[in-house]
Amino acid sequence: MDLRIRKVVAGKLRRYTNFTFITYLKYFDVVLKNIRDVFKNIFGFFQSFFRLITNRPDVIFFKGGYVCLPVGTAAKLLRIPYVIHDSDAAPGLTNRLLAKRATKIATGMPLEYYSYPAGKAEWTGIPTSEDFKPVSATKQKALKKELGFSPDEPLLVVTGGSLGAENINLAIRDILPSLLKFTSVMLVAGRERYPEMLDLKEYEKWDDGKLTTNFRMVKFSSEMYKLFGAADIVVSRAGASTMTELSSMAKTVIMVPNEKLPGYHQVKNARAYEKANAVVVVEDSEMHKNPDKLLNAIRKLAKDDAKREELSKNLRSFVKDNAAENLANTIISVAKNKD
Repeated sequence: MDLRIRKVVAGKLRRYTNFTFITYLKYFDVVLKNIRDVFKNIFGFFQSFFRLITNRPDVIFFKGGYVCLPVGTAAKLLRIPYVIHDSDAAPGLTNRLLAKRATKIATGMPLEYYSYPAGKAEWTGIPTSEDFKPVSATKQKALKKELGFSPDEPLLVVTGGSLGAENINLAIRDILPSLLKFTSVMLVAGRERYPEMLDLKEYEKWDDGKLTTNFRMVKFSSEMYKLFGAADIVVSRAGASTMTELSSMAKTVIMVPNEKLPGYHQVKNARAYEKANAVVVVEDSEMHKNPDKLLNAIRKLAKDDAKREELSKNLRSFVKDNAAENLANTIISVAKNKD
């Protein structure tokens, strides 16, 4: 397949939930970067305008990042149909700006979590790898053994994403001795945060290539489906892609949403799942002040088989099967009906 890639200049609006007007004045470099990026978007608009005139696509697909804004603005002016996709329960700023003129709006979660017009919106789901699927009890034991853990002991997998989550890592550092009394622990510390956590390696012992303790820490894994498949409980942030993967595998999840992201989108994601009794939510700020909040949530779930089963079943209901095909069909239908 011949896939052509072209760059477009774009800028983002830096918004921080913990910043007041006075704080922005204190960190005036943030304001200056926002002003600079306004001009980037203006330049990107003209770039996009002339490229779209030259190529004249049948349809454009936007995933919602800030780079979509100059392209989408040009597309609106040229009356080129486009489809936007929202993974999170809280639409980002770019998608909110582009939604009015969108031909179709695809969503990652059920439509009840959005305020988009029913005629435009369609729940397509979020495409994810076919590797993320429920595993049998036999397969789960095999995955535990492959990772070096006892197949007959419960396993907690903790992840803050590929880069890592500082507050989650610090909480695990504080409660790890207590955790290891009742569960094995796999900590995905993240590529950026891993060096800060190397002191925990003292809990990880190997003998002749075999793990001899019930703790293991890695930077990140390209095979997260194996880690999730082996887990009895997962502690995770509330990013849309990770939650789709965990939903697809019907896992028991404790969410610790990042409260500092613009639009509180992880917090809103977490609330949507919590309202459906699909996850347990631990507030990041509360956990940071008192790591035992996380320890108690894990211990409670570890002791309650029925609750874990209930949560995993409810979480699986958030999955839209054939998401990639659904999204592709939506885009193709817009292209075919553009006239």
